[in-house]
Amino acid sequence: MDIQLIPVEQFQTFLVVTSRVAGFVSAIPVLTSSQSPARVKAGLVFAISLTLFPVMGKFIGQTNFAPLPFVMLLSGELLVGLLLALMARLIFTTVEFGATVIGYQMGFAAANVFDPQSERQVALISQFQNVFAILIFLAINGHHLFLQLAVQSYQYLPPGQFNFSGGAIPYLMELAGHMFVLGVQFSAPVLVVLLLSGLILGVLSRVFPQLNVFLLSFPINIGAAFIVIALTLNISATIIRQEFDTLPDRILTILHLLAF
Repeated sequence: MDIQLIPVEQFQTFLVVTSRVAGFVSAIPVLTSSQSPARVKAGLVFAISLTLFPVMGKFIGQTNFAPLPFVMLLSGELLVGLLLALMARLIFTTVEFGATVIGYQMGFAAANVFDPQSERQVALISQFQNVFAILIFLAINGHHLFLQLAVQSYQYLPPGQFNFSGGAIPYLMELAGHMFVLGVQFSAPVLVVLLLSGLILGVLSRVFPQLNVFLLSFPINIGAAFIVIALTLNISATIIRQEFDTLPDRILTILHLLAF
């Protein structure tokens, strides 16, 4: 029985597809954790690339497969995938940022837990809000969204035809600034209540000097913050959902900006 070997050009084209897919897969929150086995991640990247290769191969066209240009092409494709993944990761970072501010203001500055996903100490409220955002992401099939964007990215930006000197980086910086504003919106209701709580306790300390305001502020601030978080949880879910809904348009926009 004759064994048909895969042409080298097709294998190299498959590697080009795999490079960008690897960047997209790295954006899926469930798979970014170090607790996810590396073999599972590699197998998922291989399976998705193998599925997309027959369709995406026509978008690659003629490519210079000389060693140095080919390595540069793979590096560029991986960078494009990671850049698009960063746009999705900004949303989760924003949620963590707003929750961290809340945790510090309500008295949880010293109460941190170990996050197995990022392998670092994070605030309790930040961990809660991060898991909350991940559940919303999975509930709206956000992981399916990344697979659709992986296919569309080749239509808008074929491999080797990207330009980082255009408007892509300024647009990404604009999104980063928007995320800081969004983080303030997440923490604003709780911060307002904690500010009023501090003001009231300050007045009480002047009226009743014998009152131990320092010890009294901890249970009051923590209780008030949890009540506000519970009352505004539906609003937070709506804001996070809106950010995920606008994510495809933002990714397609940056793909246009990356194109020559």
